[in-house]
Amino acid sequence: MSRIQQALESQLLRAHSPSAPPRLLAAMRHAVFPGGARIRPQLCLAVARACGDSAPALADSAAVAIELLHCASLVHDDMPAFDDADTRRGQPTVHRLYGEPLALLTGDALIVLAYQALAHGARQSPEHIDRLPGLLQLVCSGTGAPDGIVAGQAWECEPQVELAAYQRAKTGALFVASTCAGALAAGADPAGWRALGECLGEAYQVADDIRDVLMEADQLGKPAGQDATHHRPSAAADLGLGGAMDHFQALMTAAVDSVPEGPARRAMQALVLHEAARLIPPATSERIERERRHPTRVMHRPAVA
Repeated sequence: MSRIQQALESQLLRAHSPSAPPRLLAAMRHAVFPGGARIRPQLCLAVARACGDSAPALADSAAVAIELLHCASLVHDDMPAFDDADTRRGQPTVHRLYGEPLALLTGDALIVLAYQALAHGARQSPEHIDRLPGLLQLVCSGTGAPDGIVAGQAWECEPQVELAAYQRAKTGALFVASTCAGALAAGADPAGWRALGECLGEAYQVADDIRDVLMEADQLGKPAGQDATHHRPSAAADLGLGGAMDHFQALMTAAVDSVPEGPARRAMQALVLHEAARLIPPATSERIERERRHPTRVMHRPAVA
């Protein structure tokens, strides 16, 4: 985490200039710090280390780019056109603090800064410049059309959407970019790490659907009940909380099994298991299981018209 925070701080400092609008710089910093779990850059660097970490500056730049793109998507997702959220990570959203026009520009600026981070990493690792085109393609695939996070948000504007396709785009694509970019930055074949990103990405979204139903805003650090409010696809709505929990556990088991053989396999598997317990703590899992065996009430939030 210290490596990630330092790399993010360095990249944001590169955007500072006396000629830049001060409120834009402040809004960008507000969107990035303090961060959440930083699971995407953690995955990127963990895979890079598992593959030998032969180009640390390039791995750092890939991790930073992915996190900045994630932060940009949150800024846009929180705006009135989408969730109209008041809080994110326990603090006011960018548009609440700085206004809608600056929030839109902040998300745009973070997207550009992400690609500047990749360029900087390539300059720091000239002997590995041949890895840059592949990294760019991975990051673009995880972010844009047809199957990245932009497409995931766009599916919310369609009259019908398949839950799995929605989850793969909105959440899974950037997880795949994280694991594959970590491998490629270290000079390894990213194909062997794709399944880990796919399983974790879908599991993360399923967990988010469950938490959206069970937890309150002060626990989530953002508004709760958003899936029902905005009539979004949700594993909890489609499968029920018990079914969603079963699906989450199956995905995490598949994620553990998908870690490629190698000296770092056990450490990577431990990281996956730790993340599973963080996303759905044992107490929450037990609560869902008790309710499934002895139903006493319907554990869901009503849709808001």
